[in-house]
Parts: sequence; C-alpha cells; structure tokens
Amino acid sequence: MTMTAPPTTNEAAAKHTAQRMTAGHRANRLLAALEPEDFAGLEPHLELVELTRGQVLYDTGEAVSHAYFPHDTVVSLVNVLEAGNSVEVAVFGREGVLGLLSALVTHEAFGRYVVQMPGTASRISVERLNEVRNASPALRRLIMNYGEVLLAQTFQRVTCNAVHRIEARCCRWILRIHDRVGRDSLPLTHEFLAKMLGVQRSTVSGVTRSLQTVGLIRQSRGGIIVTDRAGLKGAACECYGRIRRLYDRLLPGTYP
Repeated sequence: MTMTAPPTTNEAAAKHTAQRMTAGHRANRLLAALEPEDFAGLEPHLELVELTRGQVLYDTGEAVSHAYFPHDTVVSLVNVLEAGNSVEVAVFGREGVLGLLSALVTHEAFGRYVVQMPGTASRISVERLNEVRNASPALRRLIMNYGEVLLAQTFQRVTCNAVHRIEARCCRWILRIHDRVGRDSLPLTHEFLAKMLGVQRSTVSGVTRSLQTVGLIRQSRGGIIVTDRAGLKGAACECYGRIRRLYDRLLPGTYP
C-alpha cells in the first residue's frame, strides 16, 4: 500500500493561498454575525486586501486610517519598548476587527500592528465605518460588545503572563492561532514565538521540544503542526477557556 506523506508547512500554506482571494467579506465572523440589511450598509465600502507575513499595518503613534476585518490572516498588536524588545498585547483574527478602537479618540495607533499569518482581510476607512455605525444600532452594538471582549481578554492576558508557567502559556498561544486560521500547519518559528511570549528563544525551543515529545505538536521546517488539539487544550492554562466563554457570552458564534 502506498503511503502519502503529510504536507509540509509550506505546501499546506501554498494550497491554502489558492482559496484566499475568493473568500467573501463575511469570512470574517463579526461581519457574518450581522443581519443582511445591516451588512448591506457596509458592503459597498469594504475592500478585499491581502496581507503578507511581517507586514506592519500601523506603527506606534501613526494615524489609523482604516479598520481591518481579518479572514484567515492573524495580526498582533505588540508593545515595542525602548530597548527594542516587544511583547504581544492583543491578537486579531477572523473573530474581530483591528484598528477601530485605536481610532475612536486620538486616531493614533498605541502599538505596532504586525501580520503574524498571511491571508486576506476586509478593509474599510475608519471615517466611513463610523458613518455606517452611527446609522446602524446593530453594528454599533456588535462593535461595543467586541470592545468589551477585547478589554476583558487583555485583562486575562495580563494575569496569565504574571502567574502561569511558560508551557501552559505556549499551549494557549498555539491554540489561539489554530482557532483563527482553521488549519493544523502553522508557520510559527521559535524566534517568533519567543517575541510574542516575551521570553528567550532557548526557552521556547525547550517547550516545543517537550510538546513534540508527548505528541501534541510536530515541528517542521519553518513552523509547527498541531497533532493533538485536545491534548493542547488539556495542557493550556485556564485563560484559554475563559476567553472562549467570553466570546460565547458576548459575541455568540463569532469565535471559531
């Protein structure tokens, strides 16, 4: 019997690329949660864009001109310190919108928005989005609920970083990305994971080696492959489940 080798991270990503630009705006789950009549007010102003890995959408202090509703891309908001090191503050995927909350008052980004995972997003000017939101109670309520979830999620992450072990935090982080991209092959390098978790690269290397040893992930060239999602959930800290329940309560159906 001929055995077919599992796809590498690069092969899986290349296959997924073919589906990206055909995704509709409602591949974003916040947009999909809107009733057709409410979405109709937004649709003419949405632009489909492709984002590349490492692309900086906004840097600290820059004017925020557009909001992005991710489809299969994942974007991190990171705080860059004077010494040059950075720590992830928030993450945005197909369950949310980025850039809007920063633009409510100052219209300036309070951190760096950097693309973690390439993919597509629906983009709309902040000015136009505010016009539509002011005319649509349903959209206004949806964005307010999302803002509350984002604040609560940040609150939980601060607690997590202070008290939970790096192994559990790493499992939580991998699960978050897995939820947002919907595939097992994740182009996550040790260096990148270390930056997002705020630890040394050698620390991440030891953690991922341990996770592979117990069969939760498999490391490949340039990334990792999730092989036991249930096992990762069992090894993650309580914060993963708490954040999922927040979405279920305030934004039902939007979290993958």
